[in-house]
Amino acid sequence: MAVAATLLLLPATPALPQQAGGGATEVGLMTLESRDVPFTVTVPGRAVAHEQVDVRPRVGGVNSEIVYELGRPVEAGDVLFRIENQTCRAEVASSEVGVALAEASVAAAQETVTRYERLLGTGVTQEDLVTAQVSLKQAQADQSAAEVALEVAQLDLDRTEIRSPIAGFPSVPTISVGALVTEKQTDALTTVARLDPIYVDVEESIRRMGEIRDKMDAGALQPGDGLDIELESGGTYAAKGRMVSPGTTICTTTGTRRMRIAFDNPELRLMPGQVLRVEVVLGTTNAVLVAQGATSRSASGVLTAFVAVDGKAEQRELTEQGSYRNAWVVTDGIAPGEALIVDGLTRLQNGTEVSAVPVTISEDGVATDAEPAAVDGAAAGSGPRADALTGQGED
Repeated sequence: MAVAATLLLLPATPALPQQAGGGATEVGLMTLESRDVPFTVTVPGRAVAHEQVDVRPRVGGVNSEIVYELGRPVEAGDVLFRIENQTCRAEVASSEVGVALAEASVAAAQETVTRYERLLGTGVTQEDLVTAQVSLKQAQADQSAAEVALEVAQLDLDRTEIRSPIAGFPSVPTISVGALVTEKQTDALTTVARLDPIYVDVEESIRRMGEIRDKMDAGALQPGDGLDIELESGGTYAAKGRMVSPGTTICTTTGTRRMRIAFDNPELRLMPGQVLRVEVVLGTTNAVLVAQGATSRSASGVLTAFVAVDGKAEQRELTEQGSYRNAWVVTDGIAPGEALIVDGLTRLQNGTEVSAVPVTISEDGVATDAEPAAVDGAAAGSGPRADALTGQGED
């Protein structure tokens, strides 16, 4: 019993790494190559309607009809609401009478002037003629005022049919038939939004934009012919974006510049207010792709990976500038031609002896023993290895 108690008090002995023949730990290796990879930046964005208009009445009255159908698009000029128009029609009729009376007054005044001009000096003085001419001008002014009043009355009558100012999709009406509306009221009757194309507003740090410009100036980043823009909204959006406005001002609070990108949206998959991620390809950079599953990151944020050097595992600190697919774009810490350890990582420490098994990585991130034809004389297996990676294999 004393021996048993003593054994319980002893510290636990750590498990030894699983070893292959000769005392070395079996690991999967993959030879790294440098290549030109797209340099991308991912920024948050929010969808904004291409056009959006709040529809309000320009005359008052009782809403007599809601014309449009929910869920169906409307064209510019389509009638959305009708307001009772009896009062407006009466005002038009009254104005038409006023115009007719004014026209009659002008005709009478013109006849008087014509007659006075013919009889001037024979019973009609110059003063009589001037008075008649003044009356004619006054009658003409009254006619103009009557015509303007008729035009205003006709406009009010036309505005009893509330039309869509743009093509798009109207929202649910905020009123029902029989509701009283007033001219220029605060509450909109509905909102019409054009959704195809649709804008996405993004903001990017001016500091990071400066760093990217420095990379271009130093030759580390080769700019492309144009911007290749993709949208992620629970998956990559099929349409490509185009820059509409690169932004001209800097936000003093956040230190960012707002840019606007347009996307075709024929299927209406994007809606105003939707939060999105925009991936912009700025150019290409020469770097080494390191599978993300073959790396680890410490609490301080340092990215590390193991390489096989002279039969031993050597841990390296990597410098990365973003990711491409499922791999880190590494610019320092590892070189082309070196053997990256992609399998058996949980059993490794710096300096651990390793036994190499060449592997390949599928697009799904699964490490598989290389085929005999691809590996000179190496033993190869056909099934996936124990560790599945999230890294991306070489293209």
